Amino acid sequence: MGLDELAKTSPGERGGSGRTPAGRTTVASGADLERAVATLARTLGLRVRTQVRVARRLWGAERRIDLVLNHDASGRSLGIECKYQGTGGSAEEKIPATIQDIAAWPIPGIVAFEGSGFSANMRAYLHSTGKAVAYEDLRGWLTLFFGLPDDATPASPAAMTPGEPESLRGRTGGTGLRASAGSQPRPQGRASGGRGPIGG
Repeated sequence: MGLDELAKTSPGERGGSGRTPAGRTTVASGADLERAVATLARTLGLRVRTQVRVARRLWGAERRIDLVLNHDASGRSLGIECKYQGTGGSAEEKIPATIQDIAAWPIPGIVAFEGSGFSANMRAYLHSTGKAVAYEDLRGWLTLFFGLPDDATPASPAAMTPGEPESLRGRTGGTGLRASAGSQPRPQGRASGGRGPIGG
C-alpha cells in the first residue's frame, strides 16, 4: 500500500469524535504537538530527529522538516510537519503550500494536525490529499507505515508456576488444583456405592 492510499484510509476520514484518547498527551500549541508526536514515535521504538535541514526552497529560504522518524530495522524514514490550530483563522490557508512542499522532500512525508480551529472544509481537504493524518489517528497510521507489531496485552504471569513449562500455563486437570510433584496416583477400587469391600 502506497503512502497516499495509507493516509486516505485513516480513521479520521470517518469523522472522529475529537475526544482525547486515554493516555494521550494534551496539545494546546504547535510546540506541544511537535513534542507529543516525537514522544509517540519514541514509544513505538522509532528514532526521532527534530528540525532537520533539507536544502532550500525556490526563493532561497532554508527548508526544515519538523520531525524525521527512522525505523532502523527496516531503514524506512518519514518526515512529519506538525500543524496546530486552536481557533478559527487564516493560518490554515498556509497548509496547501506545506502539502506541496512535502513533494520536494527526499523522503516520504505527511502533515500531522490537531486543534478545533481547523474548519470542516480544511479537514476534508487534508484527508483528501493522502498526505495528512489527524493526531488522534497517528499511532495506528505509524504502526502500519513502519510495519510495527500491533499492540498486544501479554498474558499474566500469575498463573505460571516457577519451573512449569509454558505449555501447561493455566492447566488444572479440570479440578482447579495441580497435582503436587511428590503425590502418588490413587488406587482405583471397585465401585461399591460408598460401602467397603464385602467379606467372604
